[in-house]
Amino acid sequence: MNRSNAHLLDLPDEILLFILKNLNNIDILYSLSDINNRRLNILAQEITSIDILKFVSIDNISIIGRFCNDILPRIHHNVKGFIFDPIFMERILLATDYPSLTKLTISHFQKEIALNYFTSKHLI
Repeated sequence: MNRSNAHLLDLPDEILLFILKNLNNIDILYSLSDINNRRLNILAQEITSIDILKFVSIDNISIIGRFCNDILPRIHHNVKGFIFDPIFMERILLATDYPSLTKLTISHFQKEIALNYFTSKHLI
């Protein structure tokens, strides 16, 4: 019996685009950010809409760390919106500047935290 190995990169661009379009943009950026493959980088940039980056229900702090240290500084000029939990707010917003940011949604925001950020000298 002949066995052949099929690799993701053996697929045509159309199928790769279909697969990538059905994934969360956070997952795509996180998974493909360090891959040294020009074709995958071009495809990922082509389909990764950075209209909204959703950092809600992320339990792994190292994922946030990698985004803040490596990924966000590279894509900051394309980020148009964020959705995140308040626990990540400072870290994400201070990671870099976001010249195209027009939408910010903070989920699970408690009144006490909001009052602290928006009425004190603790503004970001």
